[in-house]
Amino acid sequence: MVNTMFFILSKIFNFIFSPYSWIFALLIWALLTKNPIKRKKLLWISVAIFYIFSNSFLLDEVMRLWEKPAVTIDSQKQHYTYVVVLGGMMSYYDTKAKQIGFNKSVDRLMQGLKILNKGIADTLVFSGGDGSVLKSIGPEGDYIKNYLGDIAFDTLRVKVESKSQNTYENAKYSSTLIKSNKNHKILLITSAFHLRRAIGCFEKQGFNVDYYPADRISGKRKFTFDHLLIPQIEAMEKWSVLIHEISGYIIYKIMGYL
Repeated sequence: MVNTMFFILSKIFNFIFSPYSWIFALLIWALLTKNPIKRKKLLWISVAIFYIFSNSFLLDEVMRLWEKPAVTIDSQKQHYTYVVVLGGMMSYYDTKAKQIGFNKSVDRLMQGLKILNKGIADTLVFSGGDGSVLKSIGPEGDYIKNYLGDIAFDTLRVKVESKSQNTYENAKYSSTLIKSNKNHKILLITSAFHLRRAIGCFEKQGFNVDYYPADRISGKRKFTFDHLLIPQIEAMEKWSVLIHEISGYIIYKIMGYL
């Protein structure tokens, strides 16, 4: 019951902490107010919020402070029993066509498969259930394993759990799946912005964790005109991701998940 309530609240917070929601609320307020001076102030505040949160350069600088940096793994010097890949890479599953709609977080899986193929890890553990509010996607882990079988990947080297709805449950159910080998160091793969929370959850479950960032948002620092000054709607979407992640990290700390 507590986990269900926490899951629902996390989705509500995701809406509340979005710059889109702030701008929308301010514009509605401006439309409803009868005070012309207040309306003008609200409109200017909306414009300022839009410009700040649509600035790609500012986003990159803040994201660079939060994301875990890229790491290099030498297959000759490092070896892991398990590489654990976190889900969240499906936008939908077409049951008629039996087709997965992947989103950009599929880079997590791509990096995990590379690690497995290079012999850096023995087994890939994929952790992901249905993290949607209305349970409209389905058991992600099962779909991913079927997909790997369809492309002739050796699924004997792949374990999946498909019950988890969030990062805490990723760690909890992965712990159950490989509980007899928790003393083995694992290589954890998820999006770079998500690694702080993920590492904390897995360490809380008793795992010895190394990490490998995927799908980094911040890259090489750029000083081009459009990157510095022109508003980009994609930047605002990424700000929403970052704000959600930081607030999620704080809430996980309060809940004792980290």
